[in-house]
Amino acid sequence: MLDHVLVAADNALRTLAGTRHASRPNPADACQDNGALGDAERRRASGLMRVNHVGEVCAQALYQAQALSTRDPTLRVHFEHAAREEADHLAWTQQRLDELGSRASALNPLWFAGAFGIGLIAGRIGDAVSLGFVVETERQVEQHLESHLDALPAADLRSQAIVRQMKEDEARHATSAEQAGAVELPPPVRWAMRAAAKVMTTTAYYI
Repeated sequence: MLDHVLVAADNALRTLAGTRHASRPNPADACQDNGALGDAERRRASGLMRVNHVGEVCAQALYQAQALSTRDPTLRVHFEHAAREEADHLAWTQQRLDELGSRASALNPLWFAGAFGIGLIAGRIGDAVSLGFVVETERQVEQHLESHLDALPAADLRSQAIVRQMKEDEARHATSAEQAGAVELPPPVRWAMRAAAKVMTTTAYYI
């Protein structure tokens, strides 16, 4: 257990310090960097990618907390694998923010702490509920990313490539959690999660 706690602490520090590295090539590398974005388009893309970066900060916290709280070694490996793929998203969105001359959310420690707490609570309730949180979270994120594909500037092909790959990965994570034994969360819980996500995304776009 001490080893798992130390791993979670190291992950938290590297996530918040912005030092995570991707294990897969950045999907944006296949696109030419389009320098034709106007100031308004660049601000728009920066806000949307900052929101996506916050989502990945929360994903790291959620999966690490769930890996820490489960007593099932197989499920712990499942959560840790998903967290590694989400770390790719974190690195890609950070790189794109740097390219756009922008920054990550100043409230990332708050978002991380909140998601970590939710992950611990879900894990303590039971593995099926914990997996249910994964399914609902990933489904909501998938819808959110789909809306970003429509909202990003048409010329921002690099951001679009990143978001498209993220959306594909999130859908796969949700399906894997369902197959691992997730239970469907009650409607009030799903509504509360949507409301909390709305507050987070609206705030992170600017701050």
